[in-house]
Amino acid sequence: MSERLGIWPVRSQGEPLASLLAQRLAGEAHRPWEHPEPRRERLRERFPHYSHWVLVMATGIAVRFLDGLIEDKQRDPAVVVIDEAGRYAIALLGGHEAGANALAYRVANAVGAVPVVTTATEAAKPLVAGIGCRKGIDAQRIEHGVLHALAGRSLSEVRELATIDLKAREPGLLEFARARGIPLRILAREQILARSWVTATSAWVRRSVGVEGVCEPCALIASPRGRLIVPKTCLEGVAVAVVADAPWSAS
Repeated sequence: MSERLGIWPVRSQGEPLASLLAQRLAGEAHRPWEHPEPRRERLRERFPHYSHWVLVMATGIAVRFLDGLIEDKQRDPAVVVIDEAGRYAIALLGGHEAGANALAYRVANAVGAVPVVTTATEAAKPLVAGIGCRKGIDAQRIEHGVLHALAGRSLSEVRELATIDLKAREPGLLEFARARGIPLRILAREQILARSWVTATSAWVRRSVGVEGVCEPCALIASPRGRLIVPKTCLEGVAVAVVADAPWSAS
């Protein structure tokens, strides 16, 4: 089945967010309150007809609605849950097999939410790479810049790429992320302004983008408990900073 995205707000208060997601992700927003049957029963009837679902509701409600619908991880639709305030996009069901992890990033990038992915494979990847680049940089140069910053570490250790919203449609960056299978997180300029600390400011970035820097704050925002292990490193128009997760401590 080709991708078919259904968006299900549990109540009318979630309709504005559902409509926005439908518009930005080419999905179909439902309005279950307009139908006579119970909302849970209507979702049960519609559930198999879509390959991907975004449920606009609390995770507890989503778990109850999905009870009895889950059959096989190779066939079940991908399910992402987002709260009505649009703060968190949670990959709930079918992370790898159905594509919920990737969908969580698409949902998050569409509305400025935080993507939440908890599958073990991603948890074992300790690095986040923040990226800034000049316009028109191709995917190969992006990769060279990232590998240069990693300095011998493997791309397989990178859990996430992060950049500013100005670069959300940069073809080379999108191609690199897609080719390497690394999710790209888009951060609003306002988020970066609120986390403006950088090791070295850039006059060009300040003039062109309106922030003190891109790669370092993006990496730190995307990994809030991480530490900067590679400050801004530039190569051929690509700036990369690397943040590593801090180890957990019992103290």
